[in-house]
Amino acid sequence: MRLEGKTAIVTGGASGFGAGIARKFQAEGARVMIADINGDAAAAMATELGGGTLSHQVNVGLDRDVKELTQAAVEAFGRIDILVNNAGVTHLPAAMEDISEEDFDRVIQVNAKSVYLTAKHIIPLMKANNAGVVLNVASTAGVSPRPRLSWYNASKGWMITATRSMAVELAPDGVRVNAINPVAGETPLLKSFMGEDTPEIRAKFLSTIPLGRFSTAEDMGNAACFLCSDEASMITGACLEVDGGRCI
Repeated sequence: MRLEGKTAIVTGGASGFGAGIARKFQAEGARVMIADINGDAAAAMATELGGGTLSHQVNVGLDRDVKELTQAAVEAFGRIDILVNNAGVTHLPAAMEDISEEDFDRVIQVNAKSVYLTAKHIIPLMKANNAGVVLNVASTAGVSPRPRLSWYNASKGWMITATRSMAVELAPDGVRVNAINPVAGETPLLKSFMGEDTPEIRAKFLSTIPLGRFSTAEDMGNAACFLCSDEASMITGACLEVDGGRCI
């Protein structure tokens, strides 16, 4: 019960790493709002987890949607203790000059602008309480970029820098900001990262991970729980690789 009495929003919480984080938070005593562009999937996940878990459909790249999410969380919980910016998208592997402007804009809107928008609406509430934790789910792609994923890599590098900048600015207000950097895992984005999902491509991908396996949703949930708990009260501005040694 490391998060007992805490309230949390997890964006992109209906599947993949976000679902793993929401599941761990609920198991550790937090009241969780699963925020996802797929409202039906978010509602189904909230029903599965139970324990006061709620859901909210949101496009995290739109100001009005994030404003409504914030209002819904405050109405339901009274306050927001933890914000997990997990929602993310990628483009298919291709030469950087061949990525369409539409795909570029979508990656930046979901992976970068969403962090700005949640900060715009939620950080003032945390400042008012002189307490709060933000966790950004970045990627090893922002630390050790792979070829042909250039604009996705750049968006995650942006998130890592944003994490550090937010941390140093918000520390006097009692708000901690950290990030986790997963390597690819068994999520809906895996096929997009690889271009196609074949045993040969999987083997090649896994050969770059010293521990020899993909990240799991449970891995992310465990790391996120620690960083968002009071056990990590002296940790801010950290960007933790949860990657099986990928970035060594």
